Formats: sequence, structure tokens, C-alpha cells
Amino acid sequence: MNSNQCSFCGRKRSEVQMLVSGQNGFICENCIEQAHSIVKENSSQSGFSPAKKMTDLKKPKEIKEFLDQYVIGQDQAKKQLAIAVYNHYKRLLHAENENREVEIEKSNIIMIGETGTGKTLLAKSIAKELNVPFCIVDATILTEAGYVGEDVESILSRLLMVADYDVEKAEKGIVFIDEIDKIARKSDNPSITRDVSGEGVQQGLLKLLEGSIVNVPPQGGRKHPDQKYIQVNTQNILFIAGGAFDGIKEIIERRLNKQAIGFSTEKLNKVEEEEYILSQINAIDLRSFGLIPELLGRFPIITYLDKLTKDTMIRIMKEPKNSIVNQFVELFKMDDVQLNFSDKAIERIVEETMEKGLGARGLRGTTEKVLEDYMFEVGECKVVNLENILSENLK
Repeated sequence: MNSNQCSFCGRKRSEVQMLVSGQNGFICENCIEQAHSIVKENSSQSGFSPAKKMTDLKKPKEIKEFLDQYVIGQDQAKKQLAIAVYNHYKRLLHAENENREVEIEKSNIIMIGETGTGKTLLAKSIAKELNVPFCIVDATILTEAGYVGEDVESILSRLLMVADYDVEKAEKGIVFIDEIDKIARKSDNPSITRDVSGEGVQQGLLKLLEGSIVNVPPQGGRKHPDQKYIQVNTQNILFIAGGAFDGIKEIIERRLNKQAIGFSTEKLNKVEEEEYILSQINAIDLRSFGLIPELLGRFPIITYLDKLTKDTMIRIMKEPKNSIVNQFVELFKMDDVQLNFSDKAIERIVEETMEKGLGARGLRGTTEKVLEDYMFEVGECKVVNLENILSENLK
């Protein structure tokens, strides 16, 4: 070991400003800078890194355990989602095997559940765990090509944006199409006007879901002849669709002959029976709702999310890592104020949210309303105890 020269580049002590000593050598400032830039470049390139081999891939049970930290309840949906995602990324590893005899097709997922039951959160959480590019697209803005609105290809331009326009990474990402029920066919009757934001969009989505090479406008929006396109192969992109499907329960009831007749007061309003009815959902019901058979064929996995009960909502307030209680406690802590929620206060917030029918998403709004005065006067007292909440505070 020569103490008068850099062990990496060989420059002498007289040629550099400093030599930093290590256990078995010395390094100059030039080599330190070069090493730092290499590390920085590599870390930026590996922003998203799906599993490269089977041992890196998390098993469905592990995926579900991760989802449990962020989403309360919905065990059936989490189980089905974990299996589907695990099989999808297993399929990608299988596709890299040159000696494969069988080609495994992908299974896109459609999630049905009322607003605020956790559809978007489930998709977000699963992409976070897998470390793959993920984007949420609202189906309501899409229209058939040539009409005011956005082309279906703009879905992929969002995914490309998230993946920093790295096509290879984007082609292994997850796309969540929200409000899929809003593009249902308006009616079964033939009409003189085109259904450009309903059936027209469903037809346009077919090639994306199936797996084909699509010309994507880099900035999204409308296509025009002079524009340069990026070619994206959608064969390995997993599509998850979600929607509230308001009125689907009645369609299932009709199929099961479970609807109440005449003046019966027992119109299947029990929670158990409601859950049973939703568990019977299948492609026939979605077709009756207005989704075309070709689209449903490309969503082989249909899962549903349970209606949130009071107990589940209370758990959502308190238990997840980023629960509403934890978020507001953290906000107040930044002003050196200790915020304490009593069980009574949490229960009252949940009751008020359920009355509004907003689901778990509405918990934040109700909590904001309760804490409005405390946040306005923040810092005036060091401890805020929410023991009882008067109804007036919530209205």
C-alpha cells in the first residue's frame, strides 16, 4: 500500500488536492466524484424494479399481509388481487424463458364496490409493494377517436410519464382504470346518435387490454398526423378496473329471483344477505349493466368489495399506517401540540360520515370539520382532547 498515490487512478499526492485513507488503500477527490456520479446514475435508473427471479417475487400471502397494513377488511378482494398480481408477474418471468412450451395469458381484474370502499387504495398499495410503474386513469374523460375528450391511448401516456418515458419499465406496469361503470352502454336499443363515451370507449379499450403494440402520443390528449408516437406493447401491462356499479345489486337480485314483491318490508336489507348477493356477481350481471361481452372477456377476474360497516370504519380511522387519526396527530405535532382522540369522538365522526354515505373517503372531511376551530387556534394550547363532539360541530 503506497501512501503517496491514489490506489484507484494512480495519481501521486502532489497531483491531487487530497488523498483519503481506507483500510487497504487511498482514494483521491477525482475518483470520489466519479464514484459518486456512477452511484447516482445507477440509483436513478433503478427507480422501478420488478422481480428478476422467482425468489424475489413475494408470495400472495406476503402481498396480502402488506395490504393489511393499509386497507382494513376486504379480505376476499385482497386475496383475489394478491393471487392475480402474483400470477401476472410469474407470467412475466416465465415469458423470459426461451425454452417455454406453454404461453401463459394475463388476467386483468375488475373490482366492484361502492364509493369509499378502498378500490383505488388497494391498487395503489399493491403497486407500491411490487415497485412497478402505476397510474390511475379516469374512464369518464375518454371518448371514441375523433370526438371531444381523450383517446384511449392517453391511458398509456400517463403510465409512460410515471416511468420517466422508459418504455421497457412502462410495459411491466399496472394501470388502474377508475369509474369503468361510467362507460357502460347507455341502452340496448339502437339509436340514431353514436354512444361515443360509452360503447365507443369500450370498443377502443379492447386492443389495449388484450395486448398489442399501440402508438402512444407522448403528451397524451388527441392524436394528429404530424405527431411523433412512442410504441408501447401492452401485452405485459396489468389492467385493474374499478367502479361503483350503482344499481348492480338489483340486477343480481333479478337474476337470483331474490327481489321482494308487493308490499313486503323485508327487501333483503340485512347486511349478511346484501353481502351474499354481491358475492354472487358474475359477467352476466355486468353485461346486463351495460359492459360489452368482448370487454368482459378481457377481465377474467371479477372481485367485489364489501359495504363498510360501522366497526370497519372505526378500524379504518385508527389502525392503518396512514390512518386519519395518525395523520392529524402528526399535523398537530408539527406545532408541538398533543392531539388526543377519544373512542367516543371517533365513533361520532364515523356515524356522521355514514349518514352522508361517503364511505371511508368521507372520514377526512368530517374530521376536518370537527378540528376546524382547533386548527385555526393552533398553538394556543399544548394539548387538545377530543372527548365529546356535539352534533352542531359536525353540521
